[in-house]
Amino acid sequence: MPRLSLSERMRVTSLAAERARRRIVSRTLNSKLLRWRYGSAVADQLLILPQDLRTRDPSFWDEIEVGQFGLAGSLAMVDAGSPFATRPPSDAWARALHGFDWLRHLEAAESVEARDTARRLAVEWAGRYRTNGGGIAWRPEVVARRLISWITHAGLLLEDADGKTYDALTESLGMQLVRLSATWRTAPVGPPRLLSLMAIVLGDLTIADHDRQLSEAERLLADELARQILPDGGHVSRNPAVLVELMLDLLPLSQCFVARDRPVPPEIFSAIKRALGMLRFMRMGDGSLARFNGAGIADPAHIATVLAYDAGNAPVDIEQALRSGYMRHDAGGSILISDVGPPPPLEYAGTAHAGCLSFELSHGPYLIFVNGGAPRPRETEWINKSRATVSHNTLCLGEKSSSKMVRHPFLEQLVGAHPIRYPNNVSAKGSLSEGLWTMEAEHDGYMHRFRLIHFRRLQMSRNGLCLEGLDRIGGKSTEVRLKQDLPFSIHFRLHPDVAVSDPSADGSIPIELPDETIWRFRASGAKMTIEEAVYFADSTGPMRSWQIVLRGVTFGGSEITWSLNRD
Repeated sequence: MPRLSLSERMRVTSLAAERARRRIVSRTLNSKLLRWRYGSAVADQLLILPQDLRTRDPSFWDEIEVGQFGLAGSLAMVDAGSPFATRPPSDAWARALHGFDWLRHLEAAESVEARDTARRLAVEWAGRYRTNGGGIAWRPEVVARRLISWITHAGLLLEDADGKTYDALTESLGMQLVRLSATWRTAPVGPPRLLSLMAIVLGDLTIADHDRQLSEAERLLADELARQILPDGGHVSRNPAVLVELMLDLLPLSQCFVARDRPVPPEIFSAIKRALGMLRFMRMGDGSLARFNGAGIADPAHIATVLAYDAGNAPVDIEQALRSGYMRHDAGGSILISDVGPPPPLEYAGTAHAGCLSFELSHGPYLIFVNGGAPRPRETEWINKSRATVSHNTLCLGEKSSSKMVRHPFLEQLVGAHPIRYPNNVSAKGSLSEGLWTMEAEHDGYMHRFRLIHFRRLQMSRNGLCLEGLDRIGGKSTEVRLKQDLPFSIHFRLHPDVAVSDPSADGSIPIELPDETIWRFRASGAKMTIEEAVYFADSTGPMRSWQIVLRGVTFGGSEITWSLNRD
């Protein structure tokens, strides 16, 4: 694992100091002497109920009835006991349990028994955790998800409830809002911190007599949105899937401002518009998000729901997306999206992948070339492999990834995973001339180890039925002569729904799409093979797929050309 550079060590020191400062501030504000600053600790009255945009599954109630509590990809048997007294099968399961996001499934069941169970479990939680304790239940991001869930489904929990139930839940709700308002600063960097601030603003908007705190909460949320949502709408982590989750909470929050006859803060409105534009930009022909930097399985219904708020708007312009490190071109029903950016800052790089200059291609509703994507969180044994360069449609040099994972105790604790570094420099430009679109890009991810640069040129025809590529390995400014041969491989990973056959008589490899159209792949400058691969981003788990791989060796300067054409 690489040592940190001087600038990176300084960044780690700064992050450590900032975290210590945040903890001190949160501890002080959460003291009994200062909690009064955040309003009443009892939510006597809810003024409005937000909309829940997430998909509901009534069958969840059927599982609970037989003693099964399936959350975050894990299953716990509860029987006649309480899920809060059950040993969690994983931390993710415990976070989901205490987050109460599953209330929407019980509400969807539309039965008295499901409603009574929801109330019983909420009251039980309020009794078990009525003090300002610690552990998973009181992590800021978990408190935030629980606040949003309880407020959003307050009709299920409070409507026609008896006085004892009503008092227990409103007292707990108010106490949780006060606690979060004081401690949100200790939430992990990235989406958890945004979620915490969104929950505070939602609470101040919906709970009576909290208007006095709203302006300050709005300002804090606006500042955090400015840090995390880039000018072109991408998230600073470069993970497109993060935007879907953020919008599922941010869009209902914006509607609460309207319902309260308050203007949506311009910073929030702008962040929403930019993020929705970027989601359209990162969408492939089948409606899925391109599988870059931690994006894996995304619910198509969720993507469609959030984009419905932006119906009719055009995708972000190509040049604008360079801030997020992506380029896109649409032609004749074909969509090509390329990763042309370096890893995000270390504190946001926990889900980033070593896929620089990789691309995805679709035609019509069919995916052709796709990256491996990210597996489900519970499939931990696949996570590191999915992040490797060989799991992406790009060049791998010396059987090494173009990025390196950084092992540093503080960073691992801060990020919750191993962040990556390299390439340091990535350049890209796109042009359109007489209908022919050209992208030229290069990165120095292999410079620190092999003193070599990867250059890639992609060209797509006007009708989108021909994609030509060139991959060049060479020195940055002068010719490099290696002491020994260095192996390379260029990967073209096929979607599992695509069929591939042995090379034809002319040397091309036929690729058959589900609509039975045939595309042909050709290459020169390297040996062309068909090999097995693993597609990580499937809802059923990692599955077998195929890839075309161009293999060869380089002495320090090599050029490989390839093309894909529809018959």
